[in-house]
Amino acid sequence: MTDIWRISTEPITCHSWNADHTHVALSLNDQFVQIYKRSGGKWECIHSLSEHTGRVTGIDWGHRYNRIVTCGADRNAYVWTLQDNKWKPTLVLLRIQRAATCVRWCPNESKFAVGSAARHISVCYYEADNNWWPCKHIKKPIRSTVLSVDWHPNNVLLAAGTSDFCSRVFSAYIKEVEKT
Repeated sequence: MTDIWRISTEPITCHSWNADHTHVALSLNDQFVQIYKRSGGKWECIHSLSEHTGRVTGIDWGHRYNRIVTCGADRNAYVWTLQDNKWKPTLVLLRIQRAATCVRWCPNESKFAVGSAARHISVCYYEADNNWWPCKHIKKPIRSTVLSVDWHPNNVLLAAGTSDFCSRVFSAYIKEVEKT
C-alpha cells in the first residue's frame, strides 16, 4: 500500500533514508538538509544541517555507521556524524571547479564517490591520522557531467552515468583503503 505524506510544498531535489526507514534526510531545492522523523501519523523535522552555501544536489545515508554524506553546488561535500544527538559536519575538499552533482557511499562505507559537472569523479576515503577525508580523482576521460554513481558490492567497481547518454564502469581501488 502506498502512503502519501505532505512534507512541503517545495520540490524535493534529493533524499536518503536511514537503515530502518524511520528517518529521511532531504533537501528542498536549497542549501539546507532537513532530517524528518515519522512520529504517529506525520513527519516532523528534527534536525536541519546548514553548512552548504549552495544548493544541495546529493545525499546518501550510510546504513552501517549511521553517517550522512552530502554534496552541493558550492563544490563541497560534508560527512555528517551523529554525536550527542547533534549532527557534526566534516568538510571534504573535492578539488573540483564546478558543482558536485551526486554522491554515494560504497557498500562497506570506507569511501564514497562524488560525481560533478566538472566531468570528474572524486573518490573520497577517511584518513584517521589527519582526521579528514582526502579524495582521488578518476583520471579517465569523461566527456560530460556525471549525473549518477553507484558501487558494485565488491567496493572497488564504480558505475557512472553521464549526460552524454553513456554509462561507464571504473575501478575505484585505493591502496590506502583496500585490504588485500
